[in-house]
Amino acid sequence: MSIWEYANPKKFMQTSSWALPWVTGLAVVALFGGLIWGFFFTPDDYKQGSTVKIIYIHVPSAMMAINIWVMMLVTSLIWLVRRHHVSALAAKAAAPVGMVMTLIALFTGAIWGQPMWGTWWEWDPRLTSFLILFLFYLGYMALWEAIDNPDTAADLTGVLCLVGSVFALLSRYAVNFWNQGLHQGASLSLDEKENVADVFWYPLLLCIAGFILLFVTLVLIRTRTEIRARRLAALESRERMA
Repeated sequence: MSIWEYANPKKFMQTSSWALPWVTGLAVVALFGGLIWGFFFTPDDYKQGSTVKIIYIHVPSAMMAINIWVMMLVTSLIWLVRRHHVSALAAKAAAPVGMVMTLIALFTGAIWGQPMWGTWWEWDPRLTSFLILFLFYLGYMALWEAIDNPDTAADLTGVLCLVGSVFALLSRYAVNFWNQGLHQGASLSLDEKENVADVFWYPLLLCIAGFILLFVTLVLIRTRTEIRARRLAALESRERMA
């Protein structure tokens, strides 16, 4: 069995119809389990107090904001190279989810940073690149809506996705590129000195799993909707020509 079989809309609809209830159920369990564990059953930090618990929303949303753009890049490249419509529609479906994740990361980062930094916003390398990434999400969605021909829209948004990937990488590695700015290093690291304590680590991992599963759920739903909308538009076009 080839992975490219799932680029067939009929095959994708059949497989996603079977997988969607399971993914949705796992997302609910992981997300609510992680948030309840993190917010109600972990202690306050000795420096940050209860504000540290924003980590359970901020870190997963920030990770998803970047990785969703990477997913859009991969599916856009598949469209540009192999012309599989499902991949282009999956990229389109993922964009609003990524935009919301980026907005959540910016908002929770401001709430988390204000008590620590004494300011709601700082033109820190990572914060600035994240804001630019948010604008790229908006531009990507606007470009889809501005072009009537879906194939042309997929081509142009694919190119835009390539350009925006620079800022996705900057958002991920800005702290490593520039040893300056207020933003801390990674909360999850192979270096035990940088990594969060185990009491925060385990519920955080569960929250991250929940956010990933939530994203998969939303993308499956939105991609299925896009496929149905494409089929409906094709039927209406045939009726007008008949």
